[in-house]
Amino acid sequence: MVLASYRGIIIEESLEDKSILSELRILETEVEKVTERNKTPWLKLWTKHTVEVPEAEAQAVAERLAKMLDRKH
Repeated sequence: MVLASYRGIIIEESLEDKSILSELRILETEVEKVTERNKTPWLKLWTKHTVEVPEAEAQAVAERLAKMLDRKH
């Protein structure tokens, strides 16, 4: 039986509370230099995590992430 899952990218610096990252399956991490085009002058780097979430947990993870977003920017 194949279980469905979703993949996505979470930018670590977009989170006020980063604790959820330790609970997720991170497939890849890439650090990227922020450019003027990104329009985030308060950051020098973005840490982009490619994550995989089982379909059964996707809604709950999305709701938790929404509450953890950086509200200052």
